[in-house]
Amino acid sequence: MRLQKIIGWLTVSGVLTMMISIADAADRTAGGMNLAIIVPIDAPKESISMAELNLIYWRKKEYWANGKRMHPVNLPSNHPLRLAFSNAVLGSMPADQNDYWNGLYFHGTSPPHVVNSNEAVIRFVQETNGAIGYVNACNADQRTKTIAWINENGDLLNYAPNLHCSP
Repeated sequence: MRLQKIIGWLTVSGVLTMMISIADAADRTAGGMNLAIIVPIDAPKESISMAELNLIYWRKKEYWANGKRMHPVNLPSNHPLRLAFSNAVLGSMPADQNDYWNGLYFHGTSPPHVVNSNEAVIRFVQETNGAIGYVNACNADQRTKTIAWINENGDLLNYAPNLHCSP
């Protein structure tokens, strides 16, 4: 019985240590990271404002100027990039947005689609007409078009920041 308690305590302790390590890594990853706002290559959009990005991700603006329906995409709610994006663009954390989305559910409005990684965001944007997403600026490539950047301070930039990407 005593051995089971010790094993149980070690398991709980190990899980807590692992969770703290993950949270610390997420904080380190989010800090000092630039985000690239991306759209499909053939999108007519060349730039975007913070206000427009806010409207798109709150689903208050649903169509591009050319009439195509917008398809914003998010990373998971606990992803460091999503936390940085939500704070900078939406002014709140994903957990604080649940009531908003629950209220819109009965009006037929769903939150942005969620995918699991930078690569999944790039592929979604590349393959979906009217899509818009965000990735680590170091992961943005020629498969999509970058129309803005959000720097580590949460400022929207219309020029590429001085990136220091590791291979």
